Amino acid sequence: MTQNFETGLMWFRRDLRLVDNAALHLALRQCARVHCVFVFDRDILAPLPRADRRVEFIRESLVELDAGLRQLKRKAGVGLIVVHAVARDEIPRLAAALRVQAVFAARDYEPQAQARDEAVRQALTQVGCAFFTCKDQVIFEGRDILTQSGTPYGVFTPYKNNWLKRVAPEDLAQHDSAPLAPRLLERPPEFQRPVPSLSDLGFEPTNLDSLKIPTGESGGQTLFEAFFERMDDYHATRDLPAVKGPSYLGVHLRFGTVSIRQLVRIALQRQAAGSAGATVWLSELVWRDFYFAILANFPHVARQAFKPEYDAIAWESGRQANELFAAWCEGRTGYPLVDAAMAQINQTGYMHNRLRMVAGSFLVKDLGLDWRWGEHYFAEKLNDFDLSANNGGWQWVASSGCDAQPYFRIFNPVSQSERFDPQGKFIRRYLPQLAKLSDKAIHAPWAAKPLELQMAGVVLGQTYPHPVVAHDEARAKTLQRYAVVKKSSAQPL
Repeated sequence: MTQNFETGLMWFRRDLRLVDNAALHLALRQCARVHCVFVFDRDILAPLPRADRRVEFIRESLVELDAGLRQLKRKAGVGLIVVHAVARDEIPRLAAALRVQAVFAARDYEPQAQARDEAVRQALTQVGCAFFTCKDQVIFEGRDILTQSGTPYGVFTPYKNNWLKRVAPEDLAQHDSAPLAPRLLERPPEFQRPVPSLSDLGFEPTNLDSLKIPTGESGGQTLFEAFFERMDDYHATRDLPAVKGPSYLGVHLRFGTVSIRQLVRIALQRQAAGSAGATVWLSELVWRDFYFAILANFPHVARQAFKPEYDAIAWESGRQANELFAAWCEGRTGYPLVDAAMAQINQTGYMHNRLRMVAGSFLVKDLGLDWRWGEHYFAEKLNDFDLSANNGGWQWVASSGCDAQPYFRIFNPVSQSERFDPQGKFIRRYLPQLAKLSDKAIHAPWAAKPLELQMAGVVLGQTYPHPVVAHDEARAKTLQRYAVVKKSSAQPL
């Protein structure tokens, strides 16, 4: 085993697990002794709402990780050093205090994280400490997958074909840290403290527990094992929000409580066995890599359209636009599937993927509002918020991103509802005031006969809102709004 350093520091971030953790394995391989740390970064926590499920998810996952480290070494003093500080300052300070020669972490690809890591790297260099990062949360990163001309892909299908051609057993190999566990160091006495409580961090408990969202590495494995039983049907169930079709692993992928390599290995095995569901699910895992690559190679997408001509669109603004946005956020649009989707994200921090497309399209193409407004709202609400995927999804519905739907293809929220929630089961779950409407009327209550509304106890404008826009009129307005893109695209280079 390689030992280049006497003492190292493993910095956990978006990889809150022990099994198949690339950075932990690297640290233990490179160092004779290793400390482990997690920083509740004040720079990240400060702007968050005080009741944030993600903070609670992280906190609960850290409790399990801390206990797991102790179990791995079988020594009471071993565990996770957990601090609440500004990470760019604390990691160099901690490295000096612990007298380590190297710090190890899994790479993070978001612009803010990269700026933080560069600041940490420079500070560590000044005191003669090395900083190593490695790939962990993706299979292929940055410029790993390029076109024949050596440029990054901007279209998904050829990227996926190359990805599938390139992926090899070594890309999916498991990093087993258990044999190296004796190298884990006991924490200094001043750090032998339990993981801080939510109140210690200035946060409040959420409904995470009542939602039965399992946390930590064990939670990720429980969900994956349950999904494995229905993976083969994924292609047939994934678009139906009332059916238990998805894996629900988004938040676990976001915080690394599950290994992407493990998921891809098994998806490839099931695909090879002829599973149509596994094939579709694998494609979505590749989409995840693709969006990470887009953010890395085209960082302007974090602020503006992937296709620059779409920045010429004039979005609605002013008081009426703000009122429409509030109606969308609060699920008061008068379109049941959209409102049920918004109720789901507001109550649970989760939104079904098909509904992300429907609700997103409605904001941009029915209400005429800037996709960045929706992107920001989802960033605040989603348990599994990931900048690359969230940005990619919003630019897809706005038609401004890579591989996006054409601007003239506009989701009809009623036909989407009839197609993907035909019996209105999902709508009834989140909009109980509409529960007594027939399967037909529930998709468009304003079109129901007065007697049916009366029998169902629905009073439009009181118990449920009138539609805030007429879809056909909104569609015509959107085509007009997007005409500027057509003109811009037609200009000679």
